[in-house]
Amino acid sequence: MGFGRSPSSSSALKWLGFVTAVWVQAISGNNYTFSNYSDALKSLMNLTQLELNSLSVAKDVGKAFGILAGLASDRLSTPVILLIGCFEGLIGYGVQWLVVSRTIQPLPYWQMCIFLCMGGNSTTWMNTAVLVTCIRNFRRNRGPVSGILKGYVGLSTAIFTDVCTALFSADPASFLILLSVVPFAVCLTAVLFLREIPPAASAAEENEESRYFAVFNIVAVVVAVYLQSYDIIGVKTGAISIAFASVLLVLLASPIAIPFHAYVRSLNHEEDAEEPLLRSEIAEETVVVGAAAAADNELPPSPKLLKEEEEKKRPVLGDEHTIVEAMLTVDFWVLFVSFLCGVGTGLAVMNNMGQIGLALGYTDVSIFVSMTSIWGFFGRILSGTISEHFIKKYGTPRPLWNAASQIIMAVGYLVMALAMPGSLYIGSMVVGVCYGVRLAITVPTASELFGLKYYGLIYNILVLNLPLGSFLFSGLLAGLLYDAQATPTPGGGNTCVGAHCFRLIFIVMAITSIVGVALDILLAFRTKDIYAKIHGSKNAKKPSGNHR
Repeated sequence: MGFGRSPSSSSALKWLGFVTAVWVQAISGNNYTFSNYSDALKSLMNLTQLELNSLSVAKDVGKAFGILAGLASDRLSTPVILLIGCFEGLIGYGVQWLVVSRTIQPLPYWQMCIFLCMGGNSTTWMNTAVLVTCIRNFRRNRGPVSGILKGYVGLSTAIFTDVCTALFSADPASFLILLSVVPFAVCLTAVLFLREIPPAASAAEENEESRYFAVFNIVAVVVAVYLQSYDIIGVKTGAISIAFASVLLVLLASPIAIPFHAYVRSLNHEEDAEEPLLRSEIAEETVVVGAAAAADNELPPSPKLLKEEEEKKRPVLGDEHTIVEAMLTVDFWVLFVSFLCGVGTGLAVMNNMGQIGLALGYTDVSIFVSMTSIWGFFGRILSGTISEHFIKKYGTPRPLWNAASQIIMAVGYLVMALAMPGSLYIGSMVVGVCYGVRLAITVPTASELFGLKYYGLIYNILVLNLPLGSFLFSGLLAGLLYDAQATPTPGGGNTCVGAHCFRLIFIVMAITSIVGVALDILLAFRTKDIYAKIHGSKNAKKPSGNHR
C-alpha cells in the first residue's frame, strides 16, 4: 500500500486488513458445500448413505484439529497461519477434484477420508487467523466484527454454488477446482495485509469504526440479496451468467474503498486531539469483576487472609481465563453443549441436503444449498449487530439470542418432518438463519466470558462441536436411520424416496433443539451480571467521548 507507520497509515492498514479478512471468510465456507458434490462421490465410489455421511464426518473431523491452529495463534504470526491453511486446502480439495473429474482412479475409502479431513482442517487455520486478529483489532465492536465475518462465511457457500452454476452448469468437478484454487489465491492476498494493529484509542476512532461497520453491513446485505435474486430468476446460462459473475466480483471487491477513505480522512484529522479511552487492554473489555486482589497492607498475611487472596486470584467470568481455567467452569460446558445442540443438528441438514432434496422429489438441490447459505448470512450479520445494540442499550445477555434461535430451529425441523409442499424451502431458510445466529453469537460470547488472551484456543475448543455434532447427528443419527429406510441399488449403495426417509431424524433434532433452549436460558441467567457490567462500561464511555 505504501503507507508509513503514522496514525493515518495504521488506520488504513487496519481497515485494509479487515477487507482482506472479509474476502478470506467469503471463500472459507467450503465445508458447507459438501452437498454440491456428495452425490457424485456416492455414485463414483458406490457408497451407502452411512458411508457417504462418514465421509462428511471426516471432513468435519478436520475441524477437531483446529486446536492446533488455536495453539499456533499465540505463537505464529497471522500470515504464517494463513499460509498453512491455504496450502492444506489446495491439497485436500485438489485431490478430491482429481477423483471426481476422473483424472485419477477413485482412491481407497480411508485415503479419501484423509483428504476430506485436510480440506476441513484448512478452514480452521483461515478462520482462526481472521477472527483472532480482527477481534483484537476491533475489540470494542466484537458483535459487528463477528457478525460480518461469520456472515461472509455463510455467504461463501452461495457464492461458490452460484458462480459454479453460472459458469460451469453446476458441474461437481468444476466446483471442486474452485474450492481448491480460489481460497489459495485469496489467502495469499490476505497474507500481505492482515496483521494485528492497536485498537481504537479515542472516542472519535470508536465512532468511526461503527460507521465503517455499517457500510460493511450494507454491502454484505446487497451481496446476499443479489445472490438470492439470481437463484429466484432461474436464468443461468449464456451472457446473463457471465454478467452475474462479473457484477458479483465487483460487489465483493467494493469494500476496498473503505481503507482508502480511512487514510484520506485520518490525514485530515491527524491534528485533532480526542480524549483517550481508559484502555486497560483486555481487562476493560472483559469487565474484570474481581480485579482488586492486590495486597492492601504490608502486615504479614494471616492464614485467613492467604485463603481469601487465593480465592481472589481465581478468575471469575469476565477475567482472562486459560483454557484449563475456562474448562473448569460450569458456564463453559453449558455454552459448549448448547452450541452442540444448535450446530450439530444444523450440520446434519446441510450435509444431507442432497439426499433430503432427492427424497422429497427434487432433482436439483443447489437452490436449497444456496438458500441455507444466504439465510445463514442474514442470521449471522443481523444477530451480531442487534445483540451488540441490545447490550449497549439494555445489557441483554447474548445467550438469550441463542435461545430464541433454537426455538425457531425446532419449529423448522418439525415443518420439514411434516414434508408439506414447500416445506424444504421454509426449512432451508429457518435452519440457515438459526445456524448463523448460533455461530455469530457464540464467538463474542466466549471472548466476553473468558477473555481475549487465550481466545484462539478457546474458540477452537468450542469449534470441536462441528466434528462432534457432525458425527452424532449426521454420521450416526441421519446415516443409520436413512439406511434403515433405504433400498439397495445395483452395484452397491442405496437410495430412499419419500417423506418417511428423514421424518424421524427431524423429530429427534427438534427435541435436541429444545434441550439447547433450556441451556441457553440457563447461561443467560448465570451471565446477566456480566452483561450488566459490560452495559455500564460501554455507556460510561459516552459522556467522556462527547465532552470535548
